[in-house]
Amino acid sequence: MTETAERGSTDDFHRMNGHLWQVYQLARSKGSVTRVVRDQLAALNDALKTDYSRRSDALCEAAGDLFQLAGELAFDGNRYTEAAAAYTVAASASNNARAFDLWACALVRHAYVDVYEKRFNEAASVLEAARRIAVRGDSSLSTRHWVASVQAEAYAGLRDFDECERALDEAQRVDDLTGPIHNGGWLRFDGSRLAEERGARYLQLGRLDLAESTLQSALNSEALSKGMSFRRRGAVLTDLAAIGAKRRDVEQAVTYAREALRLAQQSGSGYVARRLQALQVELGLLGRDRRVTELGAEIGVLCST
Repeated sequence: MTETAERGSTDDFHRMNGHLWQVYQLARSKGSVTRVVRDQLAALNDALKTDYSRRSDALCEAAGDLFQLAGELAFDGNRYTEAAAAYTVAASASNNARAFDLWACALVRHAYVDVYEKRFNEAASVLEAARRIAVRGDSSLSTRHWVASVQAEAYAGLRDFDECERALDEAQRVDDLTGPIHNGGWLRFDGSRLAEERGARYLQLGRLDLAESTLQSALNSEALSKGMSFRRRGAVLTDLAAIGAKRRDVEQAVTYAREALRLAQQSGSGYVARRLQALQVELGLLGRDRRVTELGAEIGVLCST
């Protein structure tokens, strides 16, 4: 009876984690999920203190899952140090549970922090470790393909076109998988974002024509239709605005940037706001055009609130 109750309690943590991932993905404002995630972390921490020896693997796996969600929430709120700390705990817990796919995903998320702070060499090292761990996981899952897609971003940051293309091609092999390839929570990679990611990588590498055609195709896809994913659509819009700025095309830069700004204001997404803040460097190439100056001021207000 006691063993059954313990197993049920552990299963409750996993079910709640899955529910929280769903709520997080559907929430327009990601920060609205933070409080309940913290409450769940507190409950899980209490369970680890009282029952660790009897349910260590299952509880560590639940912790490896939930700390990744906590890290995503921190990252979206521009709290990079907090996000990195959460991902470190997630990786350690997943390692203790010998949950290789979960462990690899924690490392991928940790590498994202390095990528967005432009520490590309550090990111590449973490991702290589994630790749080796993913190989030990479930080959029916898309873990190793997700690792490859993020490796492409690190290689683009290092200006290595050939390695970037190789990693993108490896990620695209996710299309060869059949059956359930992810769990919809800590692993969600299904290849549906590869078009926009490929376009973003081409932009990083300065291949503007390739980038624009790929990003336009992604923007017009059903997955990025208006009202769907604000974060994804906002990222593509800022990339297209950056292409306009690099070409000294004020109309293109301002049009796409304004739509991204509107999405950021509606969703409260720190991620889109961060992308717009980075875009200001590119907008500076356009000189003192009034439209650009007004846009820059509005982005400044967004990022200061």
